[in-house]
Amino acid sequence: MTTEAQYPVVEYLIDLFSNWLKHQRELGELRELDDASFSQIASDLRISPEDLMALARQGPHSADELPMLLEALGIDREKLARAETLVLRDMERVCSLCGHKRQCDHDLAAGTSGACYQQYCPNAPTIEALGEAAGHGRSSS
Repeated sequence: MTTEAQYPVVEYLIDLFSNWLKHQRELGELRELDDASFSQIASDLRISPEDLMALARQGPHSADELPMLLEALGIDREKLARAETLVLRDMERVCSLCGHKRQCDHDLAAGTSGACYQQYCPNAPTIEALGEAAGHGRSSS
């Protein structure tokens, strides 16, 4: 029996710590950039330098809820990515910076996202607009 099979919690904690260290190194690299380079990267991404730093602090999994929410709502993420690349990228940015992760995760796990997301999701207006543009608006009632 391997150590991994015997100690899954320890392995999980080691992976978690390793990911945290990697993220801290990446943040350090961003902080080492001069203001002009950092601003240029933000400009290239079409976001403010403040949003770029906030996104970097959130980490690479900060928008993991969005694909699950889109799936729960019957929205094809791949189709959206092809048709509305910039809209999807902005939705990912908004999701990353959202302060309602706990509620969203709870609703996704419970399967109630479709009925509840409009109450707290900052992407709700965009999702509604996408539904209306597709000819099948989502009512909030």
